[in-house]
Amino acid sequence: MQKTEITRDDIMPMAEFATIRAAKRKELVTHKRNRRIEIGPVATCYFESYDTMWWQIHEMLFIEKGGEEQIADEIAAYNPLIPKGQELVCTIMFEINDESRRKTFLSKLGGIEEKVFLRVAGTRIRGVAEADIDRTTADGKASSVQFIHFPFTPEQIAAFRTAGEEIMIGFDHEAYGHMAIMPEPMREALARDFADNA
Repeated sequence: MQKTEITRDDIMPMAEFATIRAAKRKELVTHKRNRRIEIGPVATCYFESYDTMWWQIHEMLFIEKGGEEQIADEIAAYNPLIPKGQELVCTIMFEINDESRRKTFLSKLGGIEEKVFLRVAGTRIRGVAEADIDRTTADGKASSVQFIHFPFTPEQIAAFRTAGEEIMIGFDHEAYGHMAIMPEPMREALARDFADNA
């Protein structure tokens, strides 16, 4: 299982990070390959991990150059998106290049963060939105980026770990009712996010 928390000790000096940045980016592309799935025409789901969040924090520090003060803020922002042993965590992005079309689409998508699910062994695991900020405005417009936790029971974890088990991810929102079946290499990769004793 992956580590579940980034600490100050995990943060490299930026000069040192600069020397490994290109190689680390290539490594992360490989890591992410089996953690990404498209759901319908405009939604892409990226399952997060210690490694993806470690990279994100370092990239923010490298680009913004905020120093020591920024480190604590970035750790606080990204640690919640690392799976904690009995869950999967993902970032969902609604990607529409045309600004006018995107605005119209998102205006109909209010509450989408409460309509995400995984189906494992015939049981539905309802996604839980990250509670940092409201991802739907008062007038019903959804954010184009959503952070979702899927809390698992021990039985659901055991089923998810079963080779060949059909896993489905989708939305049951009236304006976006799309689903996708998770490829086996992805199921296998994500199964490693659970604690060994889960």
